[in-house]
Amino acid sequence: MERRLSSMNQPPTYGDLITILSIDGGGIRGIIPSTILSFLESELQKLDGEEVRLADYFDVISGTSTGGLVTAMITAPGDNNRPLYAAKDITSFYLDHCPKIFPQQSGLLGSARKFVSAITGPKYNGKYLHKLVRKQLGDKRLHQTLTKVVIPAFDILLLQPTIFSSYQIKADKSKDALLSDICISTSAAPTYLPAHYFENEGKDGKIKRFHLVDGAMAANNPTLVAMGEITREVHKENPDFFPIKPMDYGRFLVISLGTGSAKSTDNYTAKDAAKWGVLGWLYNNGGTPLIDTFQQASADMVDIHISNVFQALHSEQSYLRIQDDTLTGDTSSVDIATEKNLKELVKVGKELLQKPVSRVNLETGKFEAVPNEGTNEQALIRFAKLLSNERRTRLQRSPHTPSIR
Repeated sequence: MERRLSSMNQPPTYGDLITILSIDGGGIRGIIPSTILSFLESELQKLDGEEVRLADYFDVISGTSTGGLVTAMITAPGDNNRPLYAAKDITSFYLDHCPKIFPQQSGLLGSARKFVSAITGPKYNGKYLHKLVRKQLGDKRLHQTLTKVVIPAFDILLLQPTIFSSYQIKADKSKDALLSDICISTSAAPTYLPAHYFENEGKDGKIKRFHLVDGAMAANNPTLVAMGEITREVHKENPDFFPIKPMDYGRFLVISLGTGSAKSTDNYTAKDAAKWGVLGWLYNNGGTPLIDTFQQASADMVDIHISNVFQALHSEQSYLRIQDDTLTGDTSSVDIATEKNLKELVKVGKELLQKPVSRVNLETGKFEAVPNEGTNEQALIRFAKLLSNERRTRLQRSPHTPSIR
């Protein structure tokens, strides 16, 4: 009989590494990392059996906006206390539901309506998304996820980030919100979807009120947020991380997935932007320059910082950032949910697997191939082996592991 490892997650104290998966925001472009995740999970299943899921291998999974939704899907408990979605099913979820979340209006009249909507209110009312998320996630709360999760949002009343972190709910009960409220909040991209308000009971029965918008306002690439949450736990001497030191980044194993960008094209020029007022910055050539610029800057600054840290520690091969900065036209949008464009994004994700491992050039800001590191697919196969070995190590060392059958 095939030997199968227990699905019980064991803490890093029994292993050699701290494992992090991070997924950027990007609307319908979430299809791109979904394709990558499907491949990674399939490689893990080749090593450890068809029943394993991504949540069995990562100490924390972090996601912003559409990445937050994916995070909830692969960590929320479903039947038999296993993840609600297998990674291979996420792409179908996007293909089936994005056209209804972002209904398209064609022709000149449709373009005019989009412009008016962008000026007078969000382009989409969010009703379908809200109903869908509440149906899928039901009454599940943050503490029920099958591994630790970190999902940022931004509180527009307080003008500060709100981080929904599995690590924080013990000290702050109000953060133990419904996963549906968390997903709706982190996905509430300004000008696209409405801000989200909800209440949750906190310490001593006090009600905490949240006024939230897109997590990309805080961190479109949430990798650094996840690393910060772990560092704080280490500093607090959480026994799950003993004997790891607070700045022991050399033990981190990080996979960070982008949703694509359009750096290869001339998006906006200073000559044009110099003439823009409020409307120009909020809506121009079908895009939202202010939001596009803010989100891309947020994601790139995180990648640049983490790249520097891992290079300084000579641990570059422990950090894998997979991103495509060559998107053009409709594929670079967050909401053009036509059948043609959604299928094109699936193609982009598959082609990204075959592209060489790349790192951001600190001078140009663009991704450049790293010599002798192969393709993203080859890198993911290597990471799958590292993740599998780490999981086995923890299960063998832990006194709490059920017997292996």
